[in-house]
Amino acid sequence: MAGGEGTRLRPLTSNQPKPMMPVVNRPMMEHIVALLRQHGFEDIVVTVAFLANSIRTYFGDGSEFGVRMVYATEETPLGTAGSVRNAMAELRDERFLVISGDVLTDIDLSAIVRFHEERGAMATIGLKAMEDPLEFGIVITKEDGAIERFLEKPTWGQVFSDTINTGIYVLEPEIFDYIEADTPVDFSSDVFPQLLEDGRPLFGYVADGYWEDVGTLEAYARAHQDVLDGKVAIELPGFGMGDGVWLGEGCDVHPDARIDGPAVLGDYCKVEAGAHIREYTVLGQNVMVGGDAFLERAIVHDNAYLGRAVRLRGCVVGRSTDLREGAACEEGVVLGDECFVGEHAVINPSVKVYPFKTIEAGAIINSSIVWESRGARHLFGRRGVSGLANVDLSPELAMKVAMAWGTTLPKGSTVTTSRDSSRAARTLKRAVMVGLNAAGVNVDDLEVAPVPVTRFQVRGQRTHGGITVRLDEANPQAVTIRFFDEAGLDIDESAQRKVERLYYREDFRRVFAADMGDIGFPPRAVEYYTAALMATVDGQAIRGARFKAVLDYSYGSTSFVMPNVLAKLGADVLAVNPYASTAEAATFDRKASAEKVSALVIAADADLGVVLSPDGENVTMIDDTGKVLSDDEMLFVLVSLICSTTDSARIAVPVAVSQEVERFAAAHGAEIVWTKLSSSNLMDAANTGGVTFAASQEGGYIFPDFLPAYDGTASFVKMLGLLARTGLPLSKLVASVPPFHQAHEVVPTPWEHKGLVMRSLVEASKDEEMVLVDGVKLVHPDGWALVIPDPDEPSTHVWAEAESAAAASAKAHEVAVRIQSLLH
Repeated sequence: MAGGEGTRLRPLTSNQPKPMMPVVNRPMMEHIVALLRQHGFEDIVVTVAFLANSIRTYFGDGSEFGVRMVYATEETPLGTAGSVRNAMAELRDERFLVISGDVLTDIDLSAIVRFHEERGAMATIGLKAMEDPLEFGIVITKEDGAIERFLEKPTWGQVFSDTINTGIYVLEPEIFDYIEADTPVDFSSDVFPQLLEDGRPLFGYVADGYWEDVGTLEAYARAHQDVLDGKVAIELPGFGMGDGVWLGEGCDVHPDARIDGPAVLGDYCKVEAGAHIREYTVLGQNVMVGGDAFLERAIVHDNAYLGRAVRLRGCVVGRSTDLREGAACEEGVVLGDECFVGEHAVINPSVKVYPFKTIEAGAIINSSIVWESRGARHLFGRRGVSGLANVDLSPELAMKVAMAWGTTLPKGSTVTTSRDSSRAARTLKRAVMVGLNAAGVNVDDLEVAPVPVTRFQVRGQRTHGGITVRLDEANPQAVTIRFFDEAGLDIDESAQRKVERLYYREDFRRVFAADMGDIGFPPRAVEYYTAALMATVDGQAIRGARFKAVLDYSYGSTSFVMPNVLAKLGADVLAVNPYASTAEAATFDRKASAEKVSALVIAADADLGVVLSPDGENVTMIDDTGKVLSDDEMLFVLVSLICSTTDSARIAVPVAVSQEVERFAAAHGAEIVWTKLSSSNLMDAANTGGVTFAASQEGGYIFPDFLPAYDGTASFVKMLGLLARTGLPLSKLVASVPPFHQAHEVVPTPWEHKGLVMRSLVEASKDEEMVLVDGVKLVHPDGWALVIPDPDEPSTHVWAEAESAAAASAKAHEVAVRIQSLLH
């Protein structure tokens, strides 16, 4: 399988296919061909697509490598299985093995074939236990190797095992009955699940040995270090010197040069006096290293020129690249092929330079990629693209991210944009609009508007999506860019990955001048929002109840919306902080604001108090006695109101919600729909699952009959409507909330051990009742415990519920101790 583009390895794969990327001076695919020949595979069919001629030219008919090679060209993407189906003419007569040409491995292929034969399998998948399985397809097997379940590209909450699909398959020709011709078909998501459903003999073999999907620049560097450390059994080119140094044919190393192993110097390299080549450095063929140069953990491809006093540390230099005297490349730098770097230029950490570029003498290239840290390895975080304003998240970055997203949308489509009142958000939103217009996307700009109004505008006007830019409530120096799909919901993970791919390789759509997008300002957005919201409640009943309320706007942009809404309600409202102020909103303290509103509720003898979050999504409520309701209490009150006013309600809540909610709902004929803890998953359930009401545990409430997303204004209006229907004071409903006790612990967990922890926990808990919606929820007669890895931090969360606070703490601690024991 050699059709991959290797987009995550760009700029190194900008002008060569991933299988031709050199690992210790030989293409990855050449190492795979050697492994196949070692295990007796001499007839090889190569599926090619991207830059196919470079593979054909290098390998020819395979005779030079002791095998016979033929090629099957994939004109359009057909998926892994479709690609093999495209080569069926060469494969249909006998059993065959499938392996990727762009991985590094020394797995015993003969052992997989023997296992396949012994089990009488129709298909056998080579599996490997991995420390960090998140980016791979996970396969769960029974004790005899029979496959039980597949999880393709799981979230941390779905990591129930650490055995991943290596892409090595032993298959019988009958497999072609499950692959439709000329159609994109994938083994892991289409063919194998169908085999499992049909009860065909499908097995997984957990292989020993080394396997690395060299899919990222980090993995590329790590693969070289593993080869030099002897962790993978492949033949190193050159003559071993006995001190971990391999020298190729015709190497010329000056006696005054110093080489510290392990290191590899390719054929005809020249190293001048005073140069110091340190450990884990690999030089390709014909590389020139000038005097007094310093190289450490550097990977330098063929024909590069490194001038006098060049300094390379932890970087990759492409083919035929020219670095002049005193140039320096710092940690994580990647230079594409045939670049020129002038004298004393400095390329600072993590900069990528695409092929054929020129960097002038003395230039300092200073573009830091902050999104690939160990904790948050993607452009997108939990809520969107975030970072310190004008530092991490600069206007240039905002523009490029917007161009990347705009490239995924049809040319001529329309996107709704909004922001809060901050200067940072205003600046970055303008950059976002420029990026969208440059990609041929029109913009409907709401200017300053709450998040729910933005979502409503996207849905109501049928635009192709939305973007809002706002200060981060947790850090007033940080800004978040949030992306909404055509339904007004947060874009899903697959859309995020697509944007990331385009962003990192800067593969943007750049339209002609006449096709650039336009900017419009939709009129009466707030009026339409208000009218639609009021159409979902009994306004006459609310007006008849003559509610008295205290409302804290938290200096947010809901102050532009609420006056219209309140005018329709006839309620007597004391408004607190009723204007948009960036400085004040940046210091918003939810708890302190609620306590102030509580005092005002008591003083004014009000029916309720409400604190809206600055973005308009979440609410905190205070009852008529001045009691500040916790998020769990408020959730229970709303569930009880929904159950008492709606027949056969369906209520969506995260798996960490108290079991008392489920018991209460069941007693009133309602159905609970469990969701993951993420807001996007909860909103998706509210949008597509026939749900009456959905709620988070963080003050976010969803009424899908109006908007399937968090909306503080709608929550306030809906609460008034429900109270008007029941005629009960809020305090009486709060008094009916049953006591429940939960505890939470955080267990520090290295990234590389998260998969092991989850797999071991599942295996050790087979006799217990488990819920696997998000993480592992262990259900006991007296409560439950939920274990879920943190998606952004090296830690694992444990939530527990029991009949008392002490019992809940004990249960959470017991599970935390079990996790800690797995880490030692």
